[in-house]
This record gives sequence, C-alpha cells and structure tokens, in this order.
Amino acid sequence: IASGLAEEQMVDGESVAVDGVCLTVRVRSGEGLEADVVAETLARTTLGRLALGTRVHLERALRLGDRLGGHLVSGHVDATARVLDVQSRPGDHRLRLELPVEIAHLVPKKGSIAVDGVSLTVASVSEGGFEVALVPETLARTRLGTLAVGDRVNLEADLLARYLEPLVERRATGDSGMKP
Repeated sequence: IASGLAEEQMVDGESVAVDGVCLTVRVRSGEGLEADVVAETLARTTLGRLALGTRVHLERALRLGDRLGGHLVSGHVDATARVLDVQSRPGDHRLRLELPVEIAHLVPKKGSIAVDGVSLTVASVSEGGFEVALVPETLARTRLGTLAVGDRVNLEADLLARYLEPLVERRATGDSGMKP
C-alpha cells in the first residue's frame, strides 16, 4: 500500500486498518507498507475485490489514552453490504446501504456503525437497509462521498453492542456460558 503513513513512527508488526479491516504491517518502507491477507479475510471483506491503484481508507490503531473521535472500532468486519442509494443535496449527503440480516439487530437508529472503517451514526433503519448522513468533514477526509449504487463496503457493528448481545442473551436464557 503506497502511503506516507509508513514514514510516521510505525513499526513492523503494528496493526493498521485498511478500509476498516485490521491487518498487521509485515514491512514498511518510504514508499508504503505491506501486510499479509489470509483467505478468511478475503472471503469476509471487500479487500479481495480491490484493483491495483484503488484508493483505500488507511488508519493506524488508536493508542490507549488518545482522544476518541468516534466510536470504538476494532477492524473486525461483521459483514459486507451494497450501496443501495446515494442522495446528495446542498448540505445533505446520504448513503442508503443494505443491512445484512446477521447484524441487523446490532444496528439501531442513532447507533454507531463503521463503513469501510469510518465511524458514522445511523440516521435511519428500515427493512433490509439503513441510512447514514455524511457531514462535510467526512466527505472531505474519506472516499465515502465517491461511492455509487452497487459498490460494496465493509461494515462493523458497534463494538459495545457486539459484546453486550451474547451477555444479555445468556442472562435471558439463564445460560452461564460455562460448559459442564
């Protein structure tokens, strides 16, 4: 991945998110960085569909104690989805995306979701889809404003929702999670 990010004080073995997918930097140089991508990652994300020269979102891992400017994102993609609609009017740019059934229960209106690694607030949820509004800062700093109908993106549900769900489910069923 060609990027000036590798010139920063990165180290080999560091985690970096590529379109929201957590990868481990194998080697870095002045030209960029390299990371290995395993078959599981290619099967569950959009990384296997990238063509040479495609622009991606690239972000270093948050250091403990850093200011958090969005919600917690781990880089563990829950699903991929298609862009269903793009609406752009002065002061209002919105994306409507598929809502895969496997994560629908983790995506409430006004909840958080990461789209290609970008932390966003869910504006609305309806059968089979959800909508996010992109503020000018997001449009300026990401490539989300260039997405078109049919494009595929990586989705990561809110980390807290993902971890709370099995705990709440176990409590409701009386399952301690401990196997005899």
